Amino acid sequence: MAAALQPEDLPEPEESDTSDLRSVLVTSVLNLEPLDKDLFRGSHHWVPVTQRLFGGQIVGQALVAASRSVKEDENVHSLHCYFVRAGDPKIPVLYQVERTRDGRSFSTRSVKAIQHGVPILTCQVSFQLPQESPLKHQFPMPTVPPPEELLTREELIQKYLKDPSLVEKHRTGLNKILAQEVPILIKPINPPDMFHRLPQEPRQMFWVRAKGLIGPGDMRLHCCVAAYISDYSFLGTAILPHLLRPLQFMASLDHSMWFHAPFRADEWMLYECESQWAGNCRGLVHGRLWRKDGVLAVSCAQEGVFRVRADKPKSKL
Repeated sequence: MAAALQPEDLPEPEESDTSDLRSVLVTSVLNLEPLDKDLFRGSHHWVPVTQRLFGGQIVGQALVAASRSVKEDENVHSLHCYFVRAGDPKIPVLYQVERTRDGRSFSTRSVKAIQHGVPILTCQVSFQLPQESPLKHQFPMPTVPPPEELLTREELIQKYLKDPSLVEKHRTGLNKILAQEVPILIKPINPPDMFHRLPQEPRQMFWVRAKGLIGPGDMRLHCCVAAYISDYSFLGTAILPHLLRPLQFMASLDHSMWFHAPFRADEWMLYECESQWAGNCRGLVHGRLWRKDGVLAVSCAQEGVFRVRADKPKSKL
């Protein structure tokens, strides 16, 4: 395992037009209210079209809660979560932390995210003190265009909206997407055809970063933001070969992350996603978050459940 993450090891910040703006992910979305020892309350700000709580926010807030129960020099190296119920966007979420173990090198925490008196997510988090090791290796980063040469998802949508031949139903759908105040920026490597949902390989890559400034500060905060980011458009990778099928329902079952190297979640990172398998109403997706300098910062895995609408029987008339 690589050395534990340290704030002073973070890559130098890039030039940014948001240098004077504190990220809403820090000021609001991941800012928990302490209620008692190891008990916190979190609110929510962005709700997907599913009208359920965004899973990345629940994972990120659970990691914030766990991080507040360990020493300052301990950094998260892995987390494993299960989504057990859909989150209700109408009420806050309570986070209850159990201090499972404090060892000499590693500490373990268990977190329950609770609504209506029952868990909606359970999470195991492991933290590690800094440790140097001569054993290091990683896969090479994919070769892709840099983010400076690509358009954000919002810029792509604005480009589509300028097309006078755009049919009204597509125009309405694109405007709904623009109206969502998502606190992250995305630049697709190969933007999908938003009007002809043709099957494609279960792989996608995009540059991603938090909107606004987080600052070098606490490395654990960047990990919490990365947990939020990692769930966005992740599970959808598994349905790319099946876009012609009428999808009725999709939801995450579990989510795991491994943190390898220091990074800044407010700087561009390449998110490489691929789905090696789908079947039995489930799909598995793996992801890798790369720093711009080619360092593998985070690995992710998620499994989800899929339901396809049954075709209506044809009339015999």
